[in-house]
Amino acid sequence: MSLSTPQIILICCFAGMTLAGFISMGADKLRAIRHEWRISERTLFVIALLGGSLGSLLGMLIFRHKTRHWRFLLFIPLLFLAQLAILYAVWSRL
Repeated sequence: MSLSTPQIILICCFAGMTLAGFISMGADKLRAIRHEWRISERTLFVIALLGGSLGSLLGMLIFRHKTRHWRFLLFIPLLFLAQLAILYAVWSRL
């Protein structure tokens, strides 16, 4: 099975945003440890909302970051499930 151009673009977009979500969680954790300027929670949520929820979720678990904040514990996994459903619906139509 070969991939169509829209499928390749979709994969690249989600892979890039997943990487961005993971890196942003790691960077914010490192900045928290060093008592430096932090990435805002709004920015972390926007990255997750734009397709980086998987990376954000993995970053939360691996870096143990934002795991005490109920908003992150609730909404990041929900965003991931919603994006997974959307991705499936879009993928099946391409």
